[in-house]
Amino acid sequence: MQSNDNSALSLVTSQEKTWGWFAIFNVWANDIQSLFGYTLVASLFISFGVSGWTAFAALIAASLFVMFMVNLSGAAGERYGIAYPVFARASMGTAGAKLPAVLRSVVAVFWYGAQVYFASTALALLIKSLTGAEAGDVLFLGLSGIDWVAFLFVWAFHILIFWRGMNWVEGFLNLAGPFVYAVMIALVIVLWSKSDGQLFSAAQSIFANPEGTWKTEMSGFVAIFGTMVAYFSAVMINFSDFSRFAKDKQAMVKGNLMGLPLNMILFSALALLTTAGAAVVYGEAIINPTEIVARTDSVFLSVIAAITFFAATVGINLVANFIPAVNGIANLSPNTIGFRKAGLITSGFALVIGGLWTAVISQIGIGGFVNTLGATLAPLFGILIVDYFVVRKQVLSQEDLYNMDGGKYHYKNGWHDNAVIAFAIGAVFSVATVWLPMLSDLSGYAWIIGAALGAAVYYIRTKHMKLS
Repeated sequence: MQSNDNSALSLVTSQEKTWGWFAIFNVWANDIQSLFGYTLVASLFISFGVSGWTAFAALIAASLFVMFMVNLSGAAGERYGIAYPVFARASMGTAGAKLPAVLRSVVAVFWYGAQVYFASTALALLIKSLTGAEAGDVLFLGLSGIDWVAFLFVWAFHILIFWRGMNWVEGFLNLAGPFVYAVMIALVIVLWSKSDGQLFSAAQSIFANPEGTWKTEMSGFVAIFGTMVAYFSAVMINFSDFSRFAKDKQAMVKGNLMGLPLNMILFSALALLTTAGAAVVYGEAIINPTEIVARTDSVFLSVIAAITFFAATVGINLVANFIPAVNGIANLSPNTIGFRKAGLITSGFALVIGGLWTAVISQIGIGGFVNTLGATLAPLFGILIVDYFVVRKQVLSQEDLYNMDGGKYHYKNGWHDNAVIAFAIGAVFSVATVWLPMLSDLSGYAWIIGAALGAAVYYIRTKHMKLS
């Protein structure tokens, strides 16, 4: 990837399209392996009172669904070498594309700040393991002195890495991924030993409601499926930010196939076994793996796990959250906001959001937080896909996409009203399913409803117009 100040939204040339399937695979491997990803998966096992097999099946179904969707949303990026904010100009307008770009940036900055916090928990574990220090009293916003030192160091470390360039980040990401699985497998072995072999039987039933029926199992399946789809909703709409670097369509499709379902199967199985094992051994459900590692009383495992989780979370945070945020912010003023300036703006917001995580954001519940963000972004996905595949038949003008003062994508003063209306209708209803009790039965379908509404309204309003 490029790292100079003018590269955030630039067209990727054929010579720069160097990513094979393994590079796409690693994007997904590390995205799934992050500390937040583990915490979310573990919380889903616990929250809905379903059997381990039901929860596991829902996670796999979600990964297959997301794989199909990113193959659609990444198609334009792979074919034309364009970033997501540029792709959005075709449907939203050259100025209107700032709306989805800003919304995606807001979501990316939220994730970025949250992941900075989760990475800091790994560093805090490392400090405590090496020094034998206690956490100490809470100083501010639910964090102790050691926690704050770790958080601020991780925040600064992110800035140092992106300043060196995204090629360095990609290498950092690829190195960390395999070690996460090694640590999780070691943790499962430790918990299996301490549970006297009860780990596997506990994984099937320990979180299930003993009075549950097939209806409660199905309801839990839908809720888990919906939450995981919402978790990946941000990557689904901006996957062209990554696919534009793919060598060809085959590399993108193969990378998604190998990267999503296979990683989700392995990671979910390990997360289920680890969470269940911790419940058996320590008598409580623990959803942050650094806390489980800390309780094993193994300094060696604590140090290795802390370094590994830290590296993996920092790597994917920069790739999956930093790039979309930077591209979206740069799109607000392409001529004045470059890569590094947008990166510093992103880091500034992340400092605030990461610091507020434990005090505010986490209090609404991980599921509610994830589902709300997913429901907001869902209509944008529907609009992008219908516009590209149905309305334009996969034909775009690269020249007009970069013409900010006129051209076929300028519409009315740069805004495509039909797309804005479709987004508003879809977003209002999909977010309502998450928060309004009368629509709670639809909450598991929030992303699908939002995407379908956005797509349908956009198609109805544009089917008689000549847009391409």
